[in-house]
Amino acid sequence: MPLPRAIRPFSHREYRVLIGALAVSIFGSGMWAVAMVYQVIHIGGGPLELSLVAAAGSVGLVAFVLAGGIAADRVPQRLLIIAVEGTNLAVIATVSGLAMAGWLQLWHLVAGAFVLGVGAAFFFPAYSAILPRILPPEDLLAANGMEGTLRPTLQQAAGPAVAGIVVAALSPSHAVTGVAGCHLLAFIILNFLGQHALAAPGSATAAPAKTSFFSDLREGVSYTVRTPWLLWTLLWACISVLFLIGPIEVLLPFVIRDQLGGDSRMFGFLLAVMGVGSAVASLVTASVRLPRRYLTVMMVCWGAGTLPLAAVGLMDSFWLLALALFIFGATGSVGMVIWGTLLQRRVPPHLLGRVSSLDFFVSLALMPVSMALAGPAAAVLPIWLIFLVAGGVCPVMAVAALLVARMSVDEIAHPLDRRDALPAGAEATT
Repeated sequence: MPLPRAIRPFSHREYRVLIGALAVSIFGSGMWAVAMVYQVIHIGGGPLELSLVAAAGSVGLVAFVLAGGIAADRVPQRLLIIAVEGTNLAVIATVSGLAMAGWLQLWHLVAGAFVLGVGAAFFFPAYSAILPRILPPEDLLAANGMEGTLRPTLQQAAGPAVAGIVVAALSPSHAVTGVAGCHLLAFIILNFLGQHALAAPGSATAAPAKTSFFSDLREGVSYTVRTPWLLWTLLWACISVLFLIGPIEVLLPFVIRDQLGGDSRMFGFLLAVMGVGSAVASLVTASVRLPRRYLTVMMVCWGAGTLPLAAVGLMDSFWLLALALFIFGATGSVGMVIWGTLLQRRVPPHLLGRVSSLDFFVSLALMPVSMALAGPAAAVLPIWLIFLVAGGVCPVMAVAALLVARMSVDEIAHPLDRRDALPAGAEATT
């Protein structure tokens, strides 16, 4: 009896090892998000100090994510992933030891957050690039869907919840120790990854010529620019991050307060609803075949899914707002699962790390810009108008991307679920 599509990747030993370690690691990251906050407060810090620690992690991530993509295309991804997890373990264990001894200072947390951010910059491109090496192409959609289910469940819900309980029952330092335990377990599990993934990408065919950082980066950018479906999807991502992140992160709490009379608990619950939508949609996407019109489905989900946000600034019903956020989370997740699968199946293997890091970089770089602009925009414009523009621009951009990149033609020319589909990396750019 064949396995259900969503769990078919688990029939491969290497995937079981990798996803097991990832699940433990992201659960620890969810714990760290809460433990770090209360550890800062415990040593006498306030909002400014907390911002410094959070900003240090973001700076490390943004500053090194392109280097992480290049490393993923040069260095064995197995070694990169294990090295990052070992570094995470060393950082968190050091913070835990200092906290338990009463020696922890703010600069320790700032430095630790920066190193963790750098580690994430190297981990994500390597993880994206190693999946096609340990799974057959037909299982990649399910694998990406499983990751999309685990992240909101463990990193946004279970991890923070457990950390909150530990902080309340014991202390922030005990919660940090729990985070260290998660990274220790993940590090041990990752060492069971098979040795076949030790070889550097491309080394099985020929020894790669030594190239500089900038030439490697230029090669990745050049491939992206001359590949229309890839270029226009990234342009859509830039627009969506710029227009949506700030209103959701900065202005949504004021919508809840002023239009619904709610407080932080309602805000947290609504974000959880969005996370549930994301997790459910990821699991459903993992359970079905990749759509034949995969580019069209991806862009329609992303574009149409932002339409409910256009009315957020006018809503005075909790349930309508919850439904809008659920739809936004669900449709966004469907698009992301398909997108991750397309990168792994259509980008040449020797470029996958760099293209993945470029995707990550354009999103990360504009997040703080969007959040920085949201406040000043709300000072001169009504919030309902900001949400109306944000929710309306993204569908228009999605339609433009579909038409300009001729995605409907491209997906027919490059089928991914048929016997005559081209192998990964074999397609010619248009």
